[in-house]
Amino acid sequence: MTSTDARTGSAAKAPTGASAERLPLRERKKLRTRQALIDTALELFTDRGFDGATLDELCDAVEVSKRTFFRYFTSKEDVAMAPTQDLWAAFLDDLETREPSGELVLELLRASLLAALERMTDAGWARRVRLSRRLAAETPSMDAHGLHFCDRTVRAAADILRRRLDVDEPADVLGLRLALDFFVAAHRHALEAWVTLPGEPGRAALADELRRAFAAVPGALTLAAEPRTA
Repeated sequence: MTSTDARTGSAAKAPTGASAERLPLRERKKLRTRQALIDTALELFTDRGFDGATLDELCDAVEVSKRTFFRYFTSKEDVAMAPTQDLWAAFLDDLETREPSGELVLELLRASLLAALERMTDAGWARRVRLSRRLAAETPSMDAHGLHFCDRTVRAAADILRRRLDVDEPADVLGLRLALDFFVAAHRHALEAWVTLPGEPGRAALADELRRAFAAVPGALTLAAEPRTA
């Protein structure tokens, strides 16, 4: 849990749901420390601004050393974006084991993402994601961190698909990368729409936005550029 994930370049993500409950006591304590760092960071950064709270203050609030912090996260940006990064770690795990059956690559990617979302069973996960996204919208360093993380994740997904699918021809490899680009764009649109929903939308609402965004992709590719008439 504390090592760097070779696929994404960030701290390895925590188990979720029933898999976490089956861990030994020591590992469950580590998970609680990790979660305390995430929760405290998001509240602290939201109240005082990302740049207004230091790493020392975060560690003091959780009563851990900076050395302990760096066992879980690489930076303030990393801890603040952990909720979304946990989703993508689960997505890569699902993509690695999901058996393709000839469906469109975009449909395979969508299925893996929705399955990963189902694994985000912690009751506070959705709220953490909203806090994280709002912070990222006003914090350039978080936005940059997110772009780098997205690029690494897309490359990891492409590596998995090239290894598991029959995509040896250059045109197929290009098509695979374009499918991933459309996939990322659909996810980003769905996440932005979900964050702006009123109240406290949960995972089900995010899943609905994801399905809506993915369903719109084929129409976007065939949308005619008709001039507006008076």
